[in-house]
Amino acid sequence: MMSQHKKNKEFWRSKNDLIKVDMSRQIAALLTSNQILTSAAEASDFINWAVRDAWDRYQQYVMDQRRVIENEINALPLKISNATRGKEYLSENIQLPSDKVTVVSIEGLDEVGLNAVTTDDGIIRVQGIPTEAGDFIITILYKYIGWFDGQPLLERKIPFAVNHNPRDLWKDIPTSKDVPYFKEDKVCEYVKVEAGPDGTPLKDMVAASNRGRSHAQEGKPRDDHFQLFHSNDNGWYIIAVADGAGSAKFSRKGSEIACRSVVDYCKGKLTGDSDLEEKIQDYYGAENETSLRKTVGDVVYGIVGNAAYSAHKAIAEAAKQAEDANLKDFATTLLLSICKKFDFGWFVASFWVGDGAMCIYNKEAQTFKLLGTPDEGEFSGQTRFLTMPEIFADTASLYKRLRFEIVDDFTALMMMTDGVSDPMFGTDANLNDINKWNEFWDSLQTGFAEDEIPGVELTDNNEASKDQLLRWLDFWSPGEHDDRTIAILY
Repeated sequence: MMSQHKKNKEFWRSKNDLIKVDMSRQIAALLTSNQILTSAAEASDFINWAVRDAWDRYQQYVMDQRRVIENEINALPLKISNATRGKEYLSENIQLPSDKVTVVSIEGLDEVGLNAVTTDDGIIRVQGIPTEAGDFIITILYKYIGWFDGQPLLERKIPFAVNHNPRDLWKDIPTSKDVPYFKEDKVCEYVKVEAGPDGTPLKDMVAASNRGRSHAQEGKPRDDHFQLFHSNDNGWYIIAVADGAGSAKFSRKGSEIACRSVVDYCKGKLTGDSDLEEKIQDYYGAENETSLRKTVGDVVYGIVGNAAYSAHKAIAEAAKQAEDANLKDFATTLLLSICKKFDFGWFVASFWVGDGAMCIYNKEAQTFKLLGTPDEGEFSGQTRFLTMPEIFADTASLYKRLRFEIVDDFTALMMMTDGVSDPMFGTDANLNDINKWNEFWDSLQTGFAEDEIPGVELTDNNEASKDQLLRWLDFWSPGEHDDRTIAILY
């Protein structure tokens, strides 16, 4: 018994045969009406030839139409700018003529970590954060007017490059512990100062020092240093920041000795000695401050100035003890401040030799006071160092390196090496611009979104601020890859 499937096949075969016979009869009649006499076989052969010829010409027509559209789309100046790995990217507009083609899909973006967004009016934009660097091809697949299912889609390819992120090219080679005067590549510290007897919160200190990329690239040690101290007995704060000269082979030790020496010296002078505090009280309460200002200055000189000189001598002694080294090999800058809160406000005194920056900043009052100025040597761009004997050659020149101020209050006392001040301020002149200090303070608070670096929470009792500040020091600034150190009293 014949199956239903076979019955269906037989039915359609018979139907097609009938159609062919009917077409043959119609073609034969058409030929006869045009006085063309043919046999049935000739008519059938003519039909086959006509169909094949028409089909070939139709295929050529379709191919020509496809080629015209393809050439037109390929001639469009479609380009997009290069991206950078790890950075947010948004391309220029890409648009094909919507009256002629329809975009079906876009390929080649997933492997880069990007995606395409197409608007209602047919505009394409590539966006995202590239995860890979290299040369890539974006392929736009589209169909044209007159296209139907079964035909291949057309392609428009767009070359696209993702550049390496400059940060990825830097190496971070740990410093060998076998080097003379080994120093950790990065350090941070937070000093919590308990509230006063009346419960009023006192200012805390935080500092961080990070080896520069230029040093990390070659596995060289960090040359910067800092030291913090607060006395719970008398309320004095002591802060030291130093930048060892990059060209001096043992400057990392010079900066360490400088910070340790000045802090130890000031601790000894400020412990149990009320002479400076009495002079400060007298100076603040006097109607004619001129003469008393010099009196306070002389006492500050005896403490802060002599602290700097003691550091100079300590470095000189270390240079004598070192093998195959001299004093210049320990060259370092120095920023030193002592600070205390009185009933009438804050007293801040300082010493400054070399570059960097040191400032009393008050965001609310929109004021700032520089506690010195970056100084240079005989030639432009040449920094003076604590190790230079001429720094202490005469009292008058040393006196110019001392400052003291009395202020009602402040947001922060900030001290930093040029690894921070140079990229943040650009020029020494900008250190005298309150707007630049506002920008700097804001960057501390908010961080650097492009580098995925959060801000620093400079709030009371926040020990995490030391790690936040160390992370903040990793900000990216083209061409600025020196050691970075900053200390903040806030």
